[in-house]
Amino acid sequence: MEVYTENLIEWIQTLSPLSIYLIFGLIAYLENVVPPIPGDVLVAFGGYLAAEQIIGFSPVLAITTIASVFGFMSMYAVGAHFGDKIEVQRKKFWLMRFLDVKYFDKGKRWMDKYGQGVILANRFLAGTRSVISITAGITKTRVYTTIVSSSISSLLWNTILLGMGWFVHENWQVIGHYLNVYGWIILSLIVVFIAIRFFYKRKKKRAAEG
Repeated sequence: MEVYTENLIEWIQTLSPLSIYLIFGLIAYLENVVPPIPGDVLVAFGGYLAAEQIIGFSPVLAITTIASVFGFMSMYAVGAHFGDKIEVQRKKFWLMRFLDVKYFDKGKRWMDKYGQGVILANRFLAGTRSVISITAGITKTRVYTTIVSSSISSLLWNTILLGMGWFVHENWQVIGHYLNVYGWIILSLIVVFIAIRFFYKRKKKRAAEG
């Protein structure tokens, strides 16, 4: 995947600004539909191109944000249309083969408990963001509110990625490493949070029984 990413980046640099905007929009969209696509690193590369004044920062931010929302809502529509059949007949839906089934149950629990808060945080939840859009559709969250929450999440996350690409400039490649570290940090925090809640509820239950 890294080789393909490097080849794609080299190719992007040979394109006109308009074509580059279209490519970044496509990348931001597909990253929501086909999880293995390394969209975050490529969007960060857009920050580097903006710093080089090859493209504009604001236009690429707007395009990637809009495309991210369209991608999110596309998978929302899949979840709303197929419902729980996605889990039962997962092998028949080739896009679902990229997703780990165990995340569906986790996504549903989060949606039931935190609702739109999960969608607001979805771009920052490494490893589960691709599932959240589908589970939002399965649980039939309000469409308008979901679009707003997804827009805010995408805008904030893409601003961070493009900003990182802008400031680290020609060293933008290191962002991939930082994002991997970030993913493990987020995952660890989630595990700690769940553990604390579990022990707190257990202690509270024992106190009530005692």
